Amino acid sequence: MVSVVIPTFNSEKTIGVCLQSIKTQTYPNVEVIVVDRHSSDDTAKIAEESNARVLLMNVERSSAKNHGVKNAEGSFILFLDSDMELTSKVIDECVTVCLRKDVDAVDIPQVSVAKGFFAECRKIEKELYIGDPNSFKMASFFKKVVFDSVGGFDENLVIGEDFDLSRRIEKEGYRIGRCKAEIKHHEGELSMKKIMLKACYYGKTLPSYIRKSPSMAMREYCPTRYLSNFKLLLKHPTHLVGLIAIKLVEYTAYSAGVFTSLLSV
Repeated sequence: MVSVVIPTFNSEKTIGVCLQSIKTQTYPNVEVIVVDRHSSDDTAKIAEESNARVLLMNVERSSAKNHGVKNAEGSFILFLDSDMELTSKVIDECVTVCLRKDVDAVDIPQVSVAKGFFAECRKIEKELYIGDPNSFKMASFFKKVVFDSVGGFDENLVIGEDFDLSRRIEKEGYRIGRCKAEIKHHEGELSMKKIMLKACYYGKTLPSYIRKSPSMAMREYCPTRYLSNFKLLLKHPTHLVGLIAIKLVEYTAYSAGVFTSLLSV
């Protein structure tokens, strides 16, 4: 069995598509566990109507995902966000990669589904990281025994928790593979306000990640990472301007969040 764990909060607009994509997987033996942060909308109701098991827990996503795994019955674990949609063979390929290639976790490629100019800029940004030497394999599918053996997600981290887990898995000698089937990430219509608020929120928790893994945090959040594939940007000059604007807003908001966090210590 594969257990799909989805942390949610007020996700009624996207959770239906996510759950339907799980139902249409070519791999048959799947259970779905939704760990909901006491949503005020119909997220939990939609999940229950789709025969998902709903657990209510008012915690950050690292704790929510660990809690989901503790209640999972599968030999494999797949973590999804509520705004993600699986293409039909994702789970099938992940299980096959683990069993036939003797790997312990799988990095699943993601494709952004863009809506609006800034979302298009974000989509191009992700394409720039293809072949980037600073990119890491970031697993979202795991053998449960391996996930448990490294202690799951670090619940002190709100940002970078997925990168941290994958690095600890590799450090213990486990192998991370890749599959070809993709996840569609429906990020919605981005606005500068939405980008700023999200970056400011994550900035408040960034010091914990930096203290734990300073070199990894620097590589992951280096503002010039996208320049490694600058030729692609030159093909989209308008989106280059948009991406620069996004980065300026993001890093200003990250800095404001970090500063606010340090003041509260």
